[in-house]
Amino acid sequence: MGYHIDEVEWSIDKELLQKIRERVFVYELHIPKHIEFDHLDQTAHHVLVTKDGKCPVATGRLCNDGLIGRIAVLPEHRNRSVYKSLLTYLVKMAEKQGCDCVSINCILNEVDRFKQNGFAADGLVFMEAGIPRQRMLCPIKQFDTRPFTLVH
Repeated sequence: MGYHIDEVEWSIDKELLQKIRERVFVYELHIPKHIEFDHLDQTAHHVLVTKDGKCPVATGRLCNDGLIGRIAVLPEHRNRSVYKSLLTYLVKMAEKQGCDCVSINCILNEVDRFKQNGFAADGLVFMEAGIPRQRMLCPIKQFDTRPFTLVH
């Protein structure tokens, strides 16, 4: 018994992915639905985490430019094992695509923690869903899942 991760297609598993992301981002974090689901969903690579191979518990996506995002884990499954497995899988996908670096859009109060773990700020601070964020880059060879806790 445990968690299993698979790459899934947005066109096939859209409803399932949306259900998890809506619960986490729209209902829990109050992100407007029209912001949560964007044009990048069509072209991004999506992953689905299931418990015991059946019950969907988490999702995340990797954009073609190496941006990792939309990490949504249902509350009862938020543990290091799920986050580490999910992020490691996404980084391996990025490496297979030929990316040298991955990036994330982190909230400002987490920038220092990411810098201490191999990430560097990229560009200016920007607003996303009313939240100031900073894009952070990390070479794949230096990527570490430790700075990721409750990433959403």
